[in-house]
Amino acid sequence: MQVRELSIAGAFEFQPQTFADGRGMFAAPFQGDAFAEAVGHPLRLGQTNHSVSRRGTIRGVHFADTPPGQAKYIYCPRGAMLDVIVDIRVGSPTFGQWECVKLDAHTYSAVYVPEGLGHGFFALEDDTAMIYLCSTGYNPSGEHGITPMDPTLDLPWPADIEPVLSDKDQNAPTLAEAADAGLLPSYEKCMAHYQSLREGY
Repeated sequence: MQVRELSIAGAFEFQPQTFADGRGMFAAPFQGDAFAEAVGHPLRLGQTNHSVSRRGTIRGVHFADTPPGQAKYIYCPRGAMLDVIVDIRVGSPTFGQWECVKLDAHTYSAVYVPEGLGHGFFALEDDTAMIYLCSTGYNPSGEHGITPMDPTLDLPWPADIEPVLSDKDQNAPTLAEAADAGLLPSYEKCMAHYQSLREGY
């Protein structure tokens, strides 16, 4: 398992080895020891999610109140997608910046999105499947979103594919509007939360 720390503090890409033969292939997209060594604590598992999306679908940018927040470990077992992580933590040195990682069913790479960051993706193929390992269960009162079409963020969506969005994501506030409304997590509180997870390990 190769691990790459992304430019946004707390976020990582994990690249497992794949094994192919005449029967097919095998990969282990999540490996607990490698995860704990990189992040500093095990992944708490509160819920697993599975989504299937048509080509052009954008889901996100979503985030949860932190603490407790919801961390996500994400990989793509079918199709391909652009996975985007946005730093929305007020006070962060990389506030408003994003990282994009291509996830697909050839490499089985995964990304870890810690609590307090924004997350979204763009499906590049029909029937693109996505697996999320989530640290907590769904909490509708603590869930929020930022429009993925925010021109200030200028996320790297392909210009040659028509985007498909839910009304909720289309009508979500911009990053600036969410900040003005007091919806965004605090960088200081997120850092303290990450430290508490490491100390509890």
